Amino acid sequence: MTTLLIDPILVLTAGSLIGLALVAAALLRAWAGWLELKRQELDRAAVRAPQDEGSGLGTARIELADLKERIRKLEAIASGVEL
Repeated sequence: MTTLLIDPILVLTAGSLIGLALVAAALLRAWAGWLELKRQELDRAAVRAPQDEGSGLGTARIELADLKERIRKLEAIASGVEL
């Protein structure tokens, strides 16, 4: 009967290489998933941008109305009229 002797260093090396390959494959898959997530975020941001302009326009109108009211009050104070 022939006995097949496998060197323990060869087994350890082969196991390490297989483990390293599995870890590398998992990291590459995670990296691809992260990139896809970032692409989706950029796509959502690009779609959302025109809607944000509308709310920014509304905010600008409110700020403009506030400024006009402050100017009226300052003009009233300057002319000596009580509000």
